[in-house]
Amino acid sequence: MKIFSGFAVVVILGAVLLAGDCFYTVNEAQQVIITQFGKPVGEPVREPGLHMKLPFIQDVNAFDKRFLEWDGDPNQITTKDKRFIWVDSYARWRIKDPLLFFKRLRDETRAQSRLDDILDGGTRNVVAKFDLIELVESPVAPDNITDSVTAADDSRHFVHASIKFGRGELAHKVIQYAVPKLEDLGIELLDFQFKRINYVEQVRKEVYARMISERKRIAEQYRAEGAGEAARIEGEKKRQLKTISSEAYRKAKEIKGRADANVTAIYAAAFGQDPEFYKFIKGLETLKAAVDKNTTLVLSTDGEVFRMLHGAQQSETP
Repeated sequence: MKIFSGFAVVVILGAVLLAGDCFYTVNEAQQVIITQFGKPVGEPVREPGLHMKLPFIQDVNAFDKRFLEWDGDPNQITTKDKRFIWVDSYARWRIKDPLLFFKRLRDETRAQSRLDDILDGGTRNVVAKFDLIELVESPVAPDNITDSVTAADDSRHFVHASIKFGRGELAHKVIQYAVPKLEDLGIELLDFQFKRINYVEQVRKEVYARMISERKRIAEQYRAEGAGEAARIEGEKKRQLKTISSEAYRKAKEIKGRADANVTAIYAAAFGQDPEFYKFIKGLETLKAAVDKNTTLVLSTDGEVFRMLHGAQQSETP
């Protein structure tokens, strides 16, 4: 009886182990390759959930299907113009074909090693074909340089107009170099960028000098454009002031002319009614303008002025 009970326990344990080895789970971030005696069988399993396999003879090889990181080590590289620099780069990749990936690399550790070889080699090949300035800056069309300087956004970077490719294009060339080689390993290269560039002391001084010179050039361009704009505004102000002054002077003369014409018309209308009175008033005005308190007049009794004054004096005598 005890022997039977022990056998039953063994059978139950075996059944449990057998059932446990028949099932496996795949989560949302995984893709699985099933191998039998070390060789892959069937298609990759990408659907998350519970799946079955043959117990004991089949194994589960899970790979991450999310975006993965590659962070390269800084490498000292010589540029085309013989400048020694340290280049540090990074990339993003994913396992596109897990079956091919398993056949060629087996695991992510070997994949990281192959990425080191391919991406570092691509970086060396590309950087060595271009001058240092192409790796430091980015190109801007000559027609856009002035627009960049006069724009309100001062955060824009002003770069040398002679740049033909720039850092972004060089990174794209590394991608073009690496993609065919990585596709043969079941890897898709999503992105590659230059993370950091450090210079040896001599190159660093030259770069700083170039940066200072470039910023001085930009500052001078700012000042020149500011001075030109100030001169334009000042000239416009003077032109408008002269226009306003001329228009005001013209209107003043027109008003004065109309006033004089009205005065003349009023005088003519008033004195036209009595020509003798007008003659008398004009004589008085003439006499007033010609004689002051220090003037001595010698008049003839036959003169018009004497008669006018004598007549005025007689009219005042009671």
